[in-house]
Amino acid sequence: VAVNGFDYYNTKNGRIESGGNEKIAMWMLDPDYDGRSLFPRQVFFPMAGEDEGWAKLAKNLRAEVDPDLIEAYRGTISLPFAKGGYKRAAVKIIDDRGIESLRVVNLE
Repeated sequence: VAVNGFDYYNTKNGRIESGGNEKIAMWMLDPDYDGRSLFPRQVFFPMAGEDEGWAKLAKNLRAEVDPDLIEAYRGTISLPFAKGGYKRAAVKIIDDRGIESLRVVNLE
């Protein structure tokens, strides 16, 4: 999955507005979305700096983490995944203001 941006409903002006991927603070991927509950199997922090997101978590846990994986989880392209039984993927995006968007995609 590649995340190119997001749309949200602006309650102040009653319009749908869009933002680019440079404004995405976090996004999550559920590759087997059941239509009710989001169960993220991949979580990304595109805006995270060197000491934020997964890098900060790894440092705080004093865990040995592959630096290439840390870099992959900073991006807007998911890691490879297999289709689940529901054949739907859900992507939840949270922008830099905390506004959430959800997109469900059929994988058939």
